[in-house]
Amino acid sequence: MGEHLWYIPNAVEPGHRGDDAVEGWGTLDHATELARAVEDHGWAGALLGTGWGRPDTFTVAASLAARTTTFKPLIAVRPGYWHPANFASAAATLDRLSEGRVLVNVVSGLDAAASYGDGEFDPARRYGRTLEFLRLVRRLWKDEEVTFRGEHYQVENSTVRPRPWRAEEGRHPRLYFGGASPAAERVAAREADVQLFWGEPLDGVAERVDRLRTLSEEVGRVHRPLEFGLRVTTVVRDTTEEAWRAAEEKVARMARQDPRTQEAFRRGTAVGQRRLLDLADRGDVLDSCLYTAPG
Repeated sequence: MGEHLWYIPNAVEPGHRGDDAVEGWGTLDHATELARAVEDHGWAGALLGTGWGRPDTFTVAASLAARTTTFKPLIAVRPGYWHPANFASAAATLDRLSEGRVLVNVVSGLDAAASYGDGEFDPARRYGRTLEFLRLVRRLWKDEEVTFRGEHYQVENSTVRPRPWRAEEGRHPRLYFGGASPAAERVAAREADVQLFWGEPLDGVAERVDRLRTLSEEVGRVHRPLEFGLRVTTVVRDTTEEAWRAAEEKVARMARQDPRTQEAFRRGTAVGQRRLLDLADRGDVLDSCLYTAPG
């Protein structure tokens, strides 16, 4: 069985993704309460989303790791925010201090790039940069001295200290990666540990799993076999009826958006998200489950 991870809203203002909770929003105490609830109910950890203008994910993750005992922060990072050597050192330090609890979600997508000086807008080059980022981070976690001269990054005789927790046994923070475009899938097949999918019909997921396994052989993957994860949004209420009603209300609000706004979003969003939008257009109910709120 794989790990189950939750999601901790990492935003300054309340209302993120339709969440109506406001008390304590944006405070460390509120985030800690959520992290401890995850821990107490047997979940492994939670994703901390990234975005310019939101709290820094690494700072939040370090704070939560210090206030919990088993909670694993899945830290979303963008290569445009970090140089890989700086990131490798920061992640290794937190992984060592937390005794192996760091998980990393590498995000290639655009995000207010001009606000933080990221001038790389071409998708192909962004995925090329992400591939170099992952390759270099892996080497810095593993090798004693690293010299790397790529198209996007260069280091000379670089050594990371401390190493990740139990690095001498070959372990390091797990690298999660999303993306449904051919370029994204090649990055995942070569360098990711876990490929994340959005929730969609099982036949679509199975087709992508088969394709990525084949692609891993084609690109000469040298790491352990690629694993897979499913990222879904749950609506939790006391009863099935309340959950469906809340979900339908959220969908209705989305449907009331101006059609021009919807089309602009569709054109600008990532391939995986466009797959979900196309799925929503079909209007099919694919599955249903009852989630009981913890008592």
